[in-house]
Amino acid sequence: MPELKQKKIFKPVKINIDVDAKLYLKDPNSSDLGLQIIRYGIQMIDKIGFESFTFKKLAAKIGATEPSIYRYFESKHKMLLYLLAWYWNWMDYKVIMATSNIESATERLHIAIRLLSAPIEKDPSFEHIDEVALYRIVVSESSKVYLIKDVDTVNEQGLFISYKRLCNRVAFIVNEINPDYRFPRALISTVIESSHDQKFFAEHLPSLTDVTHKRLNDTTQFLTELVFKAISK
Repeated sequence: MPELKQKKIFKPVKINIDVDAKLYLKDPNSSDLGLQIIRYGIQMIDKIGFESFTFKKLAAKIGATEPSIYRYFESKHKMLLYLLAWYWNWMDYKVIMATSNIESATERLHIAIRLLSAPIEKDPSFEHIDEVALYRIVVSESSKVYLIKDVDTVNEQGLFISYKRLCNRVAFIVNEINPDYRFPRALISTVIESSHDQKFFAEHLPSLTDVTHKRLNDTTQFLTELVFKAISK
């Protein structure tokens, strides 16, 4: 009788996205409770909004106590900073992985713009993170992180470094293509913010954009054209 071959099951490689330790009191990745806090925190903020979100509601959702959540984050603002930093570090990781073996700077920039502007998909490498929901939080709640009175103090503490690192990485590619272009960081930060705005406009305020959410690559095409026309010599 022929020997039955077992079907191989390929599990996604477990990857850890590091977040600045200043953003938490205890690393959420260090325990099951911490992972639950992140998983259900994303779900709740996405569903009810950051203003209505509280640690008391989160504790009730996961069957924990409110003080146990405060052992991980000193405030819900710090938790939001953590989530946004995780997102930008994840995007930075994706850009690095997708461009590391590409010699052409032009091709690397095309790839980077696509990653920064394409619709977000769930990443199986991170079971406790719903990247699609987290993206919606980035779009709707980011302003609550930096449009605040003490933004300079927060910045001096280095808590926006994840976003800056990503912008600088892609801006460096722009400089490779055209070293004389004066505004590489302004251009890339504009691309990132515009990708959020155009998708939001397409879905909710279509008279403000020519992009349509029915054509998923519209935003990428628009921003690619914008960037390469801006940096053309």
